[in-house]
Amino acid sequence: MPGTIKATINFGASNLIVEGNVPHEKVMKEAEKEGVTAKPMGIKEDDEPKPFLKAHKDSIITGLSTVLFLVGLTLGLTGFDTLEISLYALSIIIGGYKTARSAIYGLKKLNFDMNVLMAIAVVGAVAIGEWIEGALVVIFFSLSNTLSVYTLEKARNSIKALMGLAPREATIIRNGTEMSLAVEEIQVDDSMIVKPGEKIAMDGLIVKGSSSINQAAITGESMPVDKEVGNEVYAGTINQQGSIQVKVTKRVEDTTLARIIHLVQEAQGQRAKSQEYIDKFASIYTPVVIALAVLLTIIPPLFFGGVWDDWIYRGLALLIAACPCALVISSPVSIISAIGNAAKNGVLIKGGVFLEEAGAIKAIAFDKTGTLTVGRPEVTDIITMNGISEKEFLAISAAIEKYSEHPLAAAIVRKAERERIDFPEAEDFSSITGKGAKGMVEGLTYYIGNSRLFHELNMDIKWIEKDIERLQHEGKTAMILGTKEKLIGVIAVADEVRELSKDAITRLKEAGIEHTIMLTGDNQATAQAIAQKIGVDDFRAELLPEDKVKAVKELQKKYGKIAMVGDGINDAPAMATSNLGIAMGVAGTDAALETADIALMADDLTKLPFTVRLSRATLRNIKQNIWFSNGINFITMILIVPGFASLLFVALADVLAAVLVVLNAMRLMRINPLK
Repeated sequence: MPGTIKATINFGASNLIVEGNVPHEKVMKEAEKEGVTAKPMGIKEDDEPKPFLKAHKDSIITGLSTVLFLVGLTLGLTGFDTLEISLYALSIIIGGYKTARSAIYGLKKLNFDMNVLMAIAVVGAVAIGEWIEGALVVIFFSLSNTLSVYTLEKARNSIKALMGLAPREATIIRNGTEMSLAVEEIQVDDSMIVKPGEKIAMDGLIVKGSSSINQAAITGESMPVDKEVGNEVYAGTINQQGSIQVKVTKRVEDTTLARIIHLVQEAQGQRAKSQEYIDKFASIYTPVVIALAVLLTIIPPLFFGGVWDDWIYRGLALLIAACPCALVISSPVSIISAIGNAAKNGVLIKGGVFLEEAGAIKAIAFDKTGTLTVGRPEVTDIITMNGISEKEFLAISAAIEKYSEHPLAAAIVRKAERERIDFPEAEDFSSITGKGAKGMVEGLTYYIGNSRLFHELNMDIKWIEKDIERLQHEGKTAMILGTKEKLIGVIAVADEVRELSKDAITRLKEAGIEHTIMLTGDNQATAQAIAQKIGVDDFRAELLPEDKVKAVKELQKKYGKIAMVGDGINDAPAMATSNLGIAMGVAGTDAALETADIALMADDLTKLPFTVRLSRATLRNIKQNIWFSNGINFITMILIVPGFASLLFVALADVLAAVLVVLNAMRLMRINPLK
């Protein structure tokens, strides 16, 4: 069409994406000419049920074609054969119209696809008088397409289920008046009332009330999460208990749910490596088979005295046997099923290529803070010296760390605030990368940081090294506070290990991951204590952000393909360097959703073993489908040459292969994250 720049078929989402200066109405009109119902894409699904005839069109066409064939066959068997051929012809026209139309488009483009092969075979069968077998081939092919469409729709239902999660309307307060508005009319900063038992319609922040929210639809979490004022809530989740008032933070098209739907649709449309291989194979295979069928048809009659009708029949059978129906859907249907299952369980896989990559990973590197640990360290020990009280120590350290963005600094400030200690304003603050920070408090310059910082200041810390070592062996991070002249003391901070981290590492090994490695900026002793507690095979400590990138490169040389798991943007360089970047806890975080190849919506590392098992099962499933479809084709082609396989037998084998491939792929929808 004039004005079209690009048109892309998204097989998984059942969408045609048209780019360019073409009005929606014009695209829809063109689609209607081809017998396709089209509408502009969006996250909203049509509420109105389709008319019965339109909803079951494929089944009705197949059924009508079958009835006409059976009536014709009955007339022929009972001697009333006047209309027999006419009924077979009607059966072929009705059942084969869609295939014939697609074949004509294929021939125009010199694209010899399965529709072209089937159309040639049926026309050839009719030409040599094999009306019964020609009609049966059409019926079986139509049945195969109908069953494939039905089972593929079941796989695509993961998207439709997501689309139906959020309500279409919400209760909004405007100018002191409560009103019910369609979600498209709700604006950012509107106040939304959500009563107990209601679904939340928009993303937002709780400004009044508290409740328990079932977030399973977005994050895959099995247990409800307690939320209070200041906490974020997502469209599509369920408010279970208290009434809450929510300040809307995103329009309907920008909600986390809308982003998930968009990403899953994109992912299901992306081509995996196996699919690219199959498409290349089919593009060479199909013309070769047509050439073989032609040779099989003409060589025996011309050179060996064969009967023309007999060898034409075998040539037509070869065309049907070689039809790569099952082969071309073997990869995409598996990927659609797997990505749909993952999305339903709070794991977003950005495409087939990443799904396959996850199945090939043998080693996984983890960021520590916020990934294996909670990411919210707390002060555990304070050792003071030189006559300084614990209260003074906290006041000085909090004054400096107030200006730092490091999680350990936040822990010290939180401790001082909880103790209700008034701390002065620090001046001349500066962060010392990888070592600590410094600042001027009441006229004196203080330093707070690790041992390396005080070694560089030429301070003698031998007499406190035993305390530091003890704290580090307990898995705590020890920081020294002092000036250039004297030490004030040591403060220890520990980040709590996530409850599920050890279980996740154990289950990853059971899933076939051979090496797990922890990467952290913590000192050697702290890293070792946490590594032993969690059960990772190896760890790298005292790493700056750029060191993590180097560590990933070294691990790639040692183990091959590496996945890197982090808690969002902070670990982006290492995740980008790895073969597979996995971000966790990214619900509501647009940037992290975009950055990662795989996103775990909740802070739940046990979804990682599920993802690995699902990916490996998908790779096995695709291989099974390819071997199965190729095996059936090969066996039937071998049987055709000596005349052991009829058109009917070959058509039936083709149908069974396609249906069994789809049903095999559907098994991926049943893989359980809890096993």
